[in-house]
Amino acid sequence: MSRNIEQLESMVADLLSEAKKQGASAADAAVSSSAGLSLTVRMGDVETIEHTRDQGLSVTVYFGHRKGSANTTDLKPAALREAVSKACTIARYTSEDDCAGLAPPELLAHDYPELDLYHPWDIDTEQARALALETEQAARDFDPRISNSEGATLNTQSGSFIYGNSNGFVGGYPTTRHGLSCVILAQDGDCMQRDYWYDSRRDWQELKSPQSIGEKAARNAVAKLHGRKLGTCQAPVIFHADIAPHLLRSFTGAIRGHAQYRQSSFLLDSLQQQIFPEWVEILEDPHIPRELASAPFDNEGVATNAKHLIRDGRLQTYLLDSYSACRLGMQTTGNAGGVRNLSINTGNLSLEQMLREMGRGLLVTELMGQGINSVTGDYSRGAAGFWVEHGEIQYPVEEITIAGNLKDMYQQLLAVGNDTDIPGSVHTGSWWIAQMTIAGN
Repeated sequence: MSRNIEQLESMVADLLSEAKKQGASAADAAVSSSAGLSLTVRMGDVETIEHTRDQGLSVTVYFGHRKGSANTTDLKPAALREAVSKACTIARYTSEDDCAGLAPPELLAHDYPELDLYHPWDIDTEQARALALETEQAARDFDPRISNSEGATLNTQSGSFIYGNSNGFVGGYPTTRHGLSCVILAQDGDCMQRDYWYDSRRDWQELKSPQSIGEKAARNAVAKLHGRKLGTCQAPVIFHADIAPHLLRSFTGAIRGHAQYRQSSFLLDSLQQQIFPEWVEILEDPHIPRELASAPFDNEGVATNAKHLIRDGRLQTYLLDSYSACRLGMQTTGNAGGVRNLSINTGNLSLEQMLREMGRGLLVTELMGQGINSVTGDYSRGAAGFWVEHGEIQYPVEEITIAGNLKDMYQQLLAVGNDTDIPGSVHTGSWWIAQMTIAGN
């Protein structure tokens, strides 16, 4: 893989040189390659086997403040020259944009850390089949009400990402990602429910066991059987840790630079404003070894660094790439390509303790639909979960809608649980919101 990285870096350097030959005043390019295996079993038989091998290159050239881009999946020299030529042609005929250009040279990651993101898995299809079968069988054996399966899947992928620009930066690193998942159905009489579970890691040796993933999927499906409807009411709501990350993603979406300069965010002009209660801190840390979203530099070659997004409940920064930073008269925060490894501070309460303290309310375990208005923050989602009385789960509920406004929900965050053992790049426990509208019958 290291030789492959060197070859791809050399390709990017040659491409930047070609852009200069064709008259571009500046250029950047990114190339990625990946290879992987995905195998799915269903009801004890292999359903699909996919071997994948992908590669792609994008090049952007600048003639002053005029910009043109082109993409290709053919990495032969002639195809690369043609891609540069097409990008140059586009740039010559586009309008000038004062913010079009490369990231400032002084912010580029010329000395960046090794983040231990590459752990290839030398696994063949027979070994993958055995692990997927073990996962599905654990789910099917969990409870006699498990009646059917949508399958268990093993995925493994390795790849490389290389970025370079004409400000003298060319860098790249290899990554791996491995996953195991299971989707299962439970049935009792006429009632049928479906649920799933999964795990995903950089290092395949850190994956949760097939037994635990299969049983978790089955336990989730069985618990949802015989759900009831609720009457419309106002009540406290706990978002289970599995789905709480989407509340954080709504927050980061609202503070992205592009949403700010387009005036399309419910958190416009909110720097240093009180968004959450004072006890809340939200951190982005792109340099955690082996984490799924770790990256030493962003998609523009800018060095990434850990930073508080929220401190003492107040917004500390927007998430900016160089273009949105220019439009806002600010400096890029190294977030071209997104936010990396997000976490919120948690308390000492387990989920069970939070339920006891809440006493009466709703535990949401599933959300449906896309009912979020990113401009106003209005929030209305189909939901399912469990009704809680006297601090304990009483019965599953379904076919309800929960509604509020994200600004109010953030302000009404009472606690974040310590049940943080969920897969993914967002580190959070369950969220307890003081009150929301629950619409049912």
